[in-house]
Amino acid sequence: MTLLIGSIQLGLLYAILALGIYITFRILNLPDLTVDGSFSLGMACAAVATISGHPFLALFIAILAGALAGLTTGLLHTRLSIHPILAGILVMTGLYTVNLAFMGGKANLSVVGSDTVFSLIESISWAPGEMGITLLALSICIIIIAILAVFFKTRVGLAVRATGDNEDMVRSSSINANVTKCIGLSMGNAAVALSGALICQYQMFSDVGSGSGMVIIGLASVIIGETIFGRRSVTIGLVAAAFGSIMYRIIVAFALKIDMFPPYALKLISAVIVIIALSGPAIKAIIQQNKIRREVNSHLINK
Repeated sequence: MTLLIGSIQLGLLYAILALGIYITFRILNLPDLTVDGSFSLGMACAAVATISGHPFLALFIAILAGALAGLTTGLLHTRLSIHPILAGILVMTGLYTVNLAFMGGKANLSVVGSDTVFSLIESISWAPGEMGITLLALSICIIIIAILAVFFKTRVGLAVRATGDNEDMVRSSSINANVTKCIGLSMGNAAVALSGALICQYQMFSDVGSGSGMVIIGLASVIIGETIFGRRSVTIGLVAAAFGSIMYRIIVAFALKIDMFPPYALKLISAVIVIIALSGPAIKAIIQQNKIRREVNSHLINK
């Protein structure tokens, strides 16, 4: 039960990361690799602000920093015509030094002994302990999903969605696709940085290398959610991404618990999950083709 509760808590916190990945990869249709750097950026900003005694302000600072990181990637892509993958890699690489600078040149920064949003809410909540932490993580996740769901039904949100669906049509409609791309990238990385900030306060430390592999984790969550819910509306897609994050954490936790894999195999497990999920439609199509071929051959033989 402790393992399950811990997996749900981490799943809810990483669900915000999955929402950011969903915005860039699914809605905007851009392969954004800034995520690894913006996640660590959120952790670094949160650690410094939390140690200074501002745990709630730390979350807003992380959101702003993540949005600026996404905006930088967007400007490199739209203004300097750099490929989005390369632009994301460049920003991610640069953020490594930025994160170290925020943490005073230290690779790790502990916030043990400082108040966090979890400790403060737990002290005043009617549901103390693990239940209070779980409810707080669930509440934050629901609020973010609601905000994004409402935004993507507004005029600007619809323009961002249209840019991901058909950029040429958007440009022909006198909508500045460069602006909508920057908005989408900023929102996605803001959500990723917020996830990093919450994880920092949850685990009570910030690590400059913690963002490595976050793209894979986010993709795994999105794909698992889409496998369960299917690809329908944006609102369902956001809920599916969050649910997929919880399922992903539960799968990984139990895979490590039964000693099938060593603890350092976490990223390998993540990669395998993504490969299986991505290859699912292709495998299904091959099985369907083989079934049709056997039926045709059987029909010819009977003739």
